[in-house]
Amino acid sequence: MDRIKILVVDDESRMRKLLKDFLEREGYRVIEAADGLEAMERFYEDKEIALLILDVMMPNMDGWQVCREVRQSSKVPIIMLTARSEERDELQGFELGVDEYISKPFSPKILVARAEAILRRAHALDAEQTLNAGGISVDKSAHQVKIDGAETELSYKEFELLTYFIENQGIALSREKILNNVWNYDYFGDARTIDTHVKKLRNKLGDKGNYIKTIWGMGYKFEVE
Repeated sequence: MDRIKILVVDDESRMRKLLKDFLEREGYRVIEAADGLEAMERFYEDKEIALLILDVMMPNMDGWQVCREVRQSSKVPIIMLTARSEERDELQGFELGVDEYISKPFSPKILVARAEAILRRAHALDAEQTLNAGGISVDKSAHQVKIDGAETELSYKEFELLTYFIENQGIALSREKILNNVWNYDYFGDARTIDTHVKKLRNKLGDKGNYIKTIWGMGYKFEVE
């Protein structure tokens, strides 16, 4: 079996080497890029890249620009690395379709664990399972969502969130439980991370966004009316 390819983008060679060493130790194949322009070249050259680990502050083309360009044509998962820890930067990352947001300094082992969780969900979808709820159809193998028969474009995290909601119809889900299951790690930040994704998902679902009920002071519940 071919090794899964991960594109690591950082202008610091020491950081690239650190991540490469840890990822290759776990059996991944690492492709490196020193700035945003080189990252886009590598990304367009290799259609088998399964994950981007992307630094924000880089010369020539920063991580935000790379993320915007990648999202125009791909839903490939993105982990954003940054020295910043301000909340607005994190929310901006999620708005652009970032799947994970990790502030420097960080534990390489934790980053690898999060990368593995993302890749596991992306590549281990049940090939035969299709979820249906109130006119919404979720094909987990094709990573495709249809609303009343019309295909709807969702980001990777929006797809995972909708799938989790439908699989837990009628169950009140706390923000902590959603984060632990959809993001697959304990999150000690602001609950607006979830709220931002829910708002975008509701908008994309149109009238059916009303299926996602807000439970004040707790979280959300998916319920077909």
